[in-house]
Amino acid sequence: MSDIWKPSVTVAAIIERNGQFLMVEEETSDGIRFNQPAGHLDQHESLAQAVVRETLEETAHDFTPTALVGFYMARYLSVRTNIDVTYLRFTFCGDVGASYDQPLDHGIIRTLWMTYDELVATRDLHRSDIVLRCVDDYLAGKRIPLSLLYSAPSIFGELNG
Repeated sequence: MSDIWKPSVTVAAIIERNGQFLMVEEETSDGIRFNQPAGHLDQHESLAQAVVRETLEETAHDFTPTALVGFYMARYLSVRTNIDVTYLRFTFCGDVGASYDQPLDHGIIRTLWMTYDELVATRDLHRSDIVLRCVDDYLAGKRIPLSLLYSAPSIFGELNG
């Protein structure tokens, strides 16, 4: 069989400060949407490295993951390609660190801090249904220790972390 199905692996960060969540407003093929800092896992990086990198690229903030909130799977029909795409999303929570004066990633319009009520009120503008589900799971106290993540060493060096 020549066609091997492969899901797209993504990571996301839940960052809360004083009852508000750090979100990004971004341009998508479906228009302008709200999302957590999130993106795809790059080759040769661990899930934790990916969420740190994506958060910095999309928000210009350092992020230190402290736990996993959950694993999420979603299937969408791509409007552009008419291909069914499956996403496996690993959502982390953690601590926000320093902010930097640097351009945000391509497609990111701005970052903003939103309350839970504001997130609920804008749910029709979320990148996906998973955005609010992740916040609900975070607020419910769902946490998975980072020690359960393991990336085997490779010829490219250690990937744990």
